[in-house]
Amino acid sequence: MKTVNLNAYLYFNGDCREAMEFYQGIFGGELEVITFGEVDNSCPDAMKDSVMHANLMGGDVEFFGSDNPSPDPLGTGKITLTLHGTDEQKLRGLFDALSSGGKITMPLEKQVWGDIYGALRDRYDVSWDVNISEEIKP
Repeated sequence: MKTVNLNAYLYFNGDCREAMEFYQGIFGGELEVITFGEVDNSCPDAMKDSVMHANLMGGDVEFFGSDNPSPDPLGTGKITLTLHGTDEQKLRGLFDALSSGGKITMPLEKQVWGDIYGALRDRYDVSWDVNISEEIKP
């Protein structure tokens, strides 16, 4: 069977390893990290320990990351990662963990559409939405 998957690829300004370890602590899974120095012995010394590619797989979420190889710093992106589901306890815990050291832009609260929703920007300037729906009873 043919499939198509979508995974987020996050770029960081030199703190990719730290950020990916933070996310691993929240979501679990296996983290693999490859540095520029491991792939290219001729890269500048300042980049040898920078992350060329990291992947976090097998936990609650799966995504990729890298340090920005450009000398220009990244601006704030226009992407928001959204966690959604019916497990209120788990999603509240993820919201709390992601907001540690970051900024809650909208607290988790019941919304007019009936779900519990909140938004935050984590300590690595990544935007997250969390939406908790009620379980549909059969």
